[in-house]
Amino acid sequence: MRALLVEELAPEYGGCVLKEIETPAPGPGEVQIKVRAAAVNFPDLLQTRGEYQHKPPLPFIPGMEVAGEVSALGEGATEFQIGDAVVGGARIGGFSEYAVTPAAILRKKPESLSFSQVAGYSTAYLTAYVSLVRRAQVEAG
Repeated sequence: MRALLVEELAPEYGGCVLKEIETPAPGPGEVQIKVRAAAVNFPDLLQTRGEYQHKPPLPFIPGMEVAGEVSALGEGATEFQIGDAVVGGARIGGFSEYAVTPAAILRKKPESLSFSQVAGYSTAYLTAYVSLVRRAQVEAG
């Protein structure tokens, strides 16, 4: 599969390369997702520089939020079926054709929304909300 791989920590995505790598298999309680959309968040950028609190070992695939279809199930992952449209977070791995994440942090994608619309459901949405409502104190009118 193709993935954006961080091989070294550097500013301006300087340590990132697009590579063909082995498709990850889900472990117990995990789900493999065929990624249809991924949100780009500020923490993703910080991770590529080594400036985020979660520092995965090199090399790693950034990407905290994904939306896609379940393509494989790990042992004990019974919440979903292959082909289900899902959305959820992953600490890393979203900037790839396939991502693996715990089934417990996924949700079924609302049918009324596209994969692109729901990809930023958690981190991107909450970041924008907190920035506008709590920090900038934007109000109606």
